[in-house]
Amino acid sequence: MFKFEEICELIRLVGSTGVSKVEIEHAGSRLHVEGAAHVVVTPGAVAQAGAGAPPPAAPAPAHGAPPPAAAEDDGLHAVVSPIVGTFYRAPNPDADPYVKVGDFVERGQVLCIVEAMKLMNEIECDVRGTVMKVMPENAQPVEYGAPLFMIRPA
Repeated sequence: MFKFEEICELIRLVGSTGVSKVEIEHAGSRLHVEGAAHVVVTPGAVAQAGAGAPPPAAPAPAHGAPPPAAAEDDGLHAVVSPIVGTFYRAPNPDADPYVKVGDFVERGQVLCIVEAMKLMNEIECDVRGTVMKVMPENAQPVEYGAPLFMIRPA
């Protein structure tokens, strides 16, 4: 079986290199990655990502790349999800959010948590600036490469 960290690293590599498809077999499991948006892990058999589902309307943004900007988003930097999971604004349900719109954040500051496979992954800011938008709702599922925060760089 593949380790979670191995899968995440492979997804990052495929997303950043532009490779269209990778398939790996290890210990009776097969991992099939197409672009940055389609990942399927199955024990002992090959599964096609998104089988029976309509193709996505647009490819997912590359790791760290902001989504296409609307006019009001000019100059904003998107902090994107490095993994598929559930977005949480605070470390626990009773705590205040890590950040709010209008907060000034530093590079490396924790902005949120994305839970994946019962692992809580702290997502850090990769720029210094002001939080302008929080994109997903609390406890909302997010995809790899989905924008989480829009930051106006300082």
